[in-house]
Amino acid sequence: MLVLTRRANQSIMIGHEIVVTVLEVRGDQVRLGIKAPRSIDVHREEIFLQLQQANREAVTSSNEVLESLSDITPPPDGADAPASQQRRSR
Repeated sequence: MLVLTRRANQSIMIGHEIVVTVLEVRGDQVRLGIKAPRSIDVHREEIFLQLQQANREAVTSSNEVLESLSDITPPPDGADAPASQQRRSR
């Protein structure tokens, strides 16, 4: 981990496009300003972790649904197809 010391109104660069500026230091809180392209997501760590967990849960749910659908077999030769589809296939 790189550790830098900055005062209010001083910045650091990350790559060529991201600027992190110390806006204010008040007690044990530091306010940061982040200037980054819109294509780069910027989140507080706790929000990022919640998003990751929600994504993992969504994938797990999707896999369970897909597995339950694999138990369903299609009807043989369109026997259960609606009458409108049976007419078209003849």
